[in-house]
Amino acid sequence: MATTRTARTAWEGNLLDGKGEVTLASSGIGTYPVSWPARSEQANGKTSPEELIAAAHSACFSMALSHGLAGAGNPPTKLDTQADVTFQPGTGITGIHLTVTGEVPGLDEAGFVKAAEDAKANCPVSQALTGTTITLTAKLA
Repeated sequence: MATTRTARTAWEGNLLDGKGEVTLASSGIGTYPVSWPARSEQANGKTSPEELIAAAHSACFSMALSHGLAGAGNPPTKLDTQADVTFQPGTGITGIHLTVTGEVPGLDEAGFVKAAEDAKANCPVSQALTGTTITLTAKLA
């Protein structure tokens, strides 16, 4: 069965001086301020589309990697994933780098890297973001 998740943004003003709030409507867990300076300069307590993409990608990748490892008989004890989304004003998103460190009993480094590469290629968020370059660094703890 398919699911649909919803977020909403209310924006006031022009791009450079305006501001907005993005609401995670499906979960109801919060409303977060957004602005152009938070996106193109320093966050200063506000989020950005790129940070939200990074959150979605790190979570999806971790789920896909956990599932793949468990399916191969090596369930992870722990995965720590970071997604860095780079935004260049005037150009857009120029790349995403995933960094994952895992604790996976019974699996060697090569096996972990192979599983991580598979998760990177096949997690639904990676597939949705095929318009940008996604790179990966994977290692065991």
